[in-house]
Amino acid sequence: MKKINKIKNIALIALSVSIVSCDKQLDINTDPNNPLALKSSVLLPRVEKFVGESMAMGTGFSNNLSAYMHQMVHYGTADQYGAGGNDFYWGQGWDYSYRNVITNANIIIEQDTEKGNLQYVGIAKILKAYSFSILVDLFGKVPYSEANQLVNDIKYPVYDDGAAVYPQLITLIDEAIADLQNTSAANLLKPGADDIIYNGKIASWLKAANSLKFKLLVQQRKVKDVKSELNALLTSGNLISNTSESFVINYGPNGATDDRNPGFGEYYASQRTMHVSPWLYEIMKGYNTTILTGIEDPRIPYYIYNQMTADDDPNKDLEYRDGGFVSKYFGSQGANRGKNSQDQVSLFGIYPVGGRYDDGKGGKASASSSTGAAPYRLITYNDILFYKAELIQEGLVAGDAAAALEEAIEESFNMIDQVVKGSSTTQAVPVLAGSTEAEDYTIDVMKKFNAANAAKKLEYIMTQKWLANIGSWVDQYTDYRRTGYPVLFDPNTVGGKVTPPAGGNGGEDMPAVPVISNRKFPNSLPYILDEISLNKNAPAQKTDLSAEKVFWMP
Repeated sequence: MKKINKIKNIALIALSVSIVSCDKQLDINTDPNNPLALKSSVLLPRVEKFVGESMAMGTGFSNNLSAYMHQMVHYGTADQYGAGGNDFYWGQGWDYSYRNVITNANIIIEQDTEKGNLQYVGIAKILKAYSFSILVDLFGKVPYSEANQLVNDIKYPVYDDGAAVYPQLITLIDEAIADLQNTSAANLLKPGADDIIYNGKIASWLKAANSLKFKLLVQQRKVKDVKSELNALLTSGNLISNTSESFVINYGPNGATDDRNPGFGEYYASQRTMHVSPWLYEIMKGYNTTILTGIEDPRIPYYIYNQMTADDDPNKDLEYRDGGFVSKYFGSQGANRGKNSQDQVSLFGIYPVGGRYDDGKGGKASASSSTGAAPYRLITYNDILFYKAELIQEGLVAGDAAAALEEAIEESFNMIDQVVKGSSTTQAVPVLAGSTEAEDYTIDVMKKFNAANAAKKLEYIMTQKWLANIGSWVDQYTDYRRTGYPVLFDPNTVGGKVTPPAGGNGGEDMPAVPVISNRKFPNSLPYILDEISLNKNAPAQKTDLSAEKVFWMP
């Protein structure tokens, strides 16, 4: 896949798209082709797009985290929990966050506060708060109070502790809500079609702001008493309350400008280096012996596209095959790990990256075989319901955890249907929500949930959230570190070998594959090497990522 050249030292300098020249003699009145400033209507869609790009598979943080969360298997350093400060995807996620999101959000805030266009200001503050919260969640300490302050001659910003940044983000969200609700503001310029998230619907932005605050409070629940604030938000009626209100970055089909979901690039890549994890697949098939055993997930054909069918001739070079599903293992040391399975490997499908729905016919995936039209999901309605189920189960709010979990699962089906509807696919894709398969699955899951003890019930909730949040690996990574669930594949506890399902290779049993993991699970990401090597106020590079916990971790 084509990589974009990095612009180094972004947190120190953080150039904006609005800066076109440093020549003081340039005059906007004499050179209209080179403006010194851009309207917020031009900046806003760029900010929104790069919120998604900073996190998505193929361009940002999620690329490696998909392996950490055992929904993908990689050839690269993410295998066996590899992590380095010079990693391309860590650096690009960081760059996009500071340069494209935060810097331009700051410009919108500054110029439209002065002009009285507070709707733009409020939206920019929400997006800024969201991006900074992700940076804290991943790295722990990040430049915040002195970031992007070159105009004030701050060349070497300090790294602020996440525990000090989070309260300031809550304050920023509250400011955004006040800006959006300010009825005395001039608002001569209002967001509309330039807002690719909500099309200028302020009521939806208010719910997104409150939902973001809710999310940040949930993430702190083990280190701070947030019970009263959580209850107030739940009873306020101001959270995302249906699937259509979900906070997402909308990516469309290929057109004059390529705005397809960044993860779609791996779907049609000429050299595929990431595969759908057997761990995810076996849990969804009901093969796992400790969770959801015997229950086949109806989301499989929406999530996973098989280029092969069960009837295709077996390929002896494949490491893992079950019917049409082909993959490799995390930490594999098998003889076939490096073999080329380009046109056999299973891929993510119409959900979450805009690939094909798996109708069982197989066929080589290509850029023209689907649309790439699928959103990157920031906070969905089913997220809110999963959070609610978790909080009820853990005793922080009143209610019925089972009812909340059941509704969350059902809403995850609605979200799939909404994405499929907006995908512009030419396939005949069956509606999932309300189908017999979806209803039977939910009934079977709830039977197991209701029969479980308290710890297992939390595992069921977080496992279902992990399944629903396929593609949103930043939040999965956060959920796992703060709750310990879902249980992830551990090659060091399976006797050093794993065996695919019997008969998976066209009727012949596939041999056991040796697997290892020489590294511990990273509880935060390494600091970006380009940043800390140039910033004299940066902390020393982390030496043990398993010991470097984010402040909200228990």
